[in-house]
Amino acid sequence: MKILGLDIGEKRIGIAISDELGYTAQGIKVLTRSGLDDDLEVIKELIKEAKATEVVVGLPKNMDGSLGESAQKVLSFTKRMEEFVSIPVILWDERWTTAEATRLLVDADISRAKRRKVVDKLAAVLILQGYLDSLDHSGQGGLAR
Repeated sequence: MKILGLDIGEKRIGIAISDELGYTAQGIKVLTRSGLDDDLEVIKELIKEAKATEVVVGLPKNMDGSLGESAQKVLSFTKRMEEFVSIPVILWDERWTTAEATRLLVDADISRAKRRKVVDKLAAVLILQGYLDSLDHSGQGGLAR
């Protein structure tokens, strides 16, 4: 059971994948956006290569939980993706994810130029890891804690 995680931005899409057991997320790449159909084709190929069973997409809600312009763009992308791929697409609240990814990279003393290249991938990892952490891995139902 591998799960693909996506952080969809205006210019780039950060991509992460889970391990087979669904416990950890690893960043795999940053896709430079080149048009909706091209982006979806790359994602579809990654799903096939990884044998992913789900896709988790970060939904950038406002702090009050409302959906702004960025969230509407992600919803539009996700709706099209659901028509394009044959596995479930799950929306996951990603408030603060990019800010947290940037903070982690700054704390690790990564230069601004290098941060720009990996922040989207790290944001995808944080989105996917948040989702994985919410799953029931106990086999007994309910959230495992």
